Amino acid sequence: MATIFRDWSYRYQWLYDAISRLAALSVGGEARFRQLALHRLTIESDTKVLDLCCGSGQATQVLVKYSQNVTGLDASPLSLKRARQNVPQAQYVEAFAEKMPFADNQFDVVHTSVALHEMQSGQLRQIIKEVYRVLKPGGVFTLVDFHNPTNPLFVPGLSLFLLLFETETAWQLLKTDLPELLTQTGFRECDRTLTAGGSLQLIKAIK
Repeated sequence: MATIFRDWSYRYQWLYDAISRLAALSVGGEARFRQLALHRLTIESDTKVLDLCCGSGQATQVLVKYSQNVTGLDASPLSLKRARQNVPQAQYVEAFAEKMPFADNQFDVVHTSVALHEMQSGQLRQIIKEVYRVLKPGGVFTLVDFHNPTNPLFVPGLSLFLLLFETETAWQLLKTDLPELLTQTGFRECDRTLTAGGSLQLIKAIK
């Protein structure tokens, strides 16, 4: 069940940003956090990048430093309004991640940051199928999201964060084998790295 803190964090941008900065301390700060999913990833100025579930453009702001061809997709009109204000260099599309209005084989890279834990299991599977569809052959799906901590010291902090700001779908993700789902969809070379005591997973999969 969502708490009032979750509602406030989406309603007030300053609160959302403060929470993000606080949570990112576990990996050395927000600047480092936004670079996590881009580790060992080559993005040129003409690379076609989709920032999936882009929110207010926090990760989009990093992506446009590398590519001049970045598209942000989100289902929230309010988030997209903020994203356009924060990062006008990107293009934006309002749509659901499980039904993207893009042609097959369109993007070189699809990126998403701490968004998949918002999805029900059926949605998650459909989103992964859609990502596979819109990626070019050889394209890369890169993501960062929650993971069940491997270091017991990180369990209380993650549990408190999920209780205050997330719903049951985040707890479900902790039990989900994302690399297995990606492999079942057709992705290959699913490389997963854990950080922040295992409470975050970084995955890079190739179509």
